[in-house]
Amino acid sequence: MSAPLLELRGLVKHFPAGAGTVRAVDDVSLHVAPGETLGLVGESGCGKSTIARLVMRIYQPSAGSILFDGAELARADRARMQMVFQDPFASLNPRETIGRILEQPLLVHRRGDAAERRDRVAALLQRVGLRPELAQRYPHELSGGQRQRVGIARALILHPAMIVCDEAVSALDVSVRAQVLNLLLELREELGLTALFISHDLAVVRHMSDRVAVMYLGQLVEQADRDSLWHAPRHPYTRALIAAAPRLDPSAARTPRALLQGDLPSPIDPPPGCRFHPRCPLAQPRCRQEAPALRQVGAAQVACHFA
Repeated sequence: MSAPLLELRGLVKHFPAGAGTVRAVDDVSLHVAPGETLGLVGESGCGKSTIARLVMRIYQPSAGSILFDGAELARADRARMQMVFQDPFASLNPRETIGRILEQPLLVHRRGDAAERRDRVAALLQRVGLRPELAQRYPHELSGGQRQRVGIARALILHPAMIVCDEAVSALDVSVRAQVLNLLLELREELGLTALFISHDLAVVRHMSDRVAVMYLGQLVEQADRDSLWHAPRHPYTRALIAAAPRLDPSAARTPRALLQGDLPSPIDPPPGCRFHPRCPLAQPRCRQEAPALRQVGAAQVACHFA
């Protein structure tokens, strides 16, 4: 097995909130191998977007470490890891043309002369399915799908080894979403990209990922390869997420499903023991007192006493 390109070790991120502390990420360890796409999934508020911002150094960790290609993230070449943001409009400067937006990273990192930069922008616009003349347009003149293609082009302009996609298609219409997802898959295969793909949509994660990590209230509860996780989920929370996903097969839709009950507890005051126990159908007294460690169970790593 090759060394991980990205590795998180005991990662913690807490935010002060009045008299309390938001425990957004609590002791998360995971890795992404070169050429692999790791899907990170969970309900809104579970901490997955905080992990994206930690990996991109938008936030600094409260504890733990992040390694990129074997080096501490602070010493890594930032051009080698880029991000595709959730909102394709808010992430683009409305006062700049598309060409200027895409050229900016090349200017910052001193890549090429003016002609080489123009050629690179034109070629990349074509590669993401846009006409080169759109370089003269402004973001408000483009559709949502076109803007997200620009966001993908900007992430790729420096030839990164890895991209982080944080809910990259959740703001798009369903038909456009499929086109953008297929574009990302094509680019991953063509360029040999490594990716951390973050989404609350299990169907999207299944389509895009080689392995999947499931988060609940700031902690990992299960990690497994995509097919193992879907066909044999070990953690009650993973099973509930899969049960709640829309079903396209009419016969399967008639099968009763055990859906998740209750709301996500506050990250300011998480439950003691297993954080999932107030909503878990398998909860026992031990779950209220003892936090389960992430352990190997078959092909998966699971944080559950009864997996």
